[in-house]
Amino acid sequence: MKNITEILTALGIQIPEDKKADFDKEFAENYKTVADYNKQKLKLEQAQESLQLAQEGLEKFDGVDVAALQNQITTLQNDMAAKETAHAKELADRDFTAMLDAAIAGKHGRSVKAIKAMLDVDSLKASKNQEQDISAALDQLAEESGYLFDTETPPPYAGGTGTKQPAAGQDAALRAAFGLSAENNK
Repeated sequence: MKNITEILTALGIQIPEDKKADFDKEFAENYKTVADYNKQKLKLEQAQESLQLAQEGLEKFDGVDVAALQNQITTLQNDMAAKETAHAKELADRDFTAMLDAAIAGKHGRSVKAIKAMLDVDSLKASKNQEQDISAALDQLAEESGYLFDTETPPPYAGGTGTKQPAAGQDAALRAAFGLSAENNK
């Protein structure tokens, strides 16, 4: 590309040396080369293409209620948080139940269901030291209601002294009528 001063010189126009710097400055401020023009034109074309793509993308959302979409997103997020909380609670309940069942089995409980009915399960579930509190509650229950647990010595049975006594009075007569022995096996 030719310089403007070269073009003017070829046409027979001479710019004095003391004015040449001022001329170049004025020319650069007010005029651009074809190469600069083409660069700016290319940038403008690219910007117009981007704008057209953006407008086409926005046309897909014509008639869409943005507020309704935001409400739906909020509702879905709240539902998901509630489900996560419920799932975490289910897992905690499952883990607690497994821990309680294992503790009852460890203490040789005869009936898990009966032992759970005798315990304050909700307070045990809410305690911070669940394992220790479960163990203490089972120990206390074993002392109060030993029949719920297998032990080395059998628990005393209610309803009699465990000794055989001969039947007396009407009881003896009824036992004899039915062909039973005179001993009462209470």
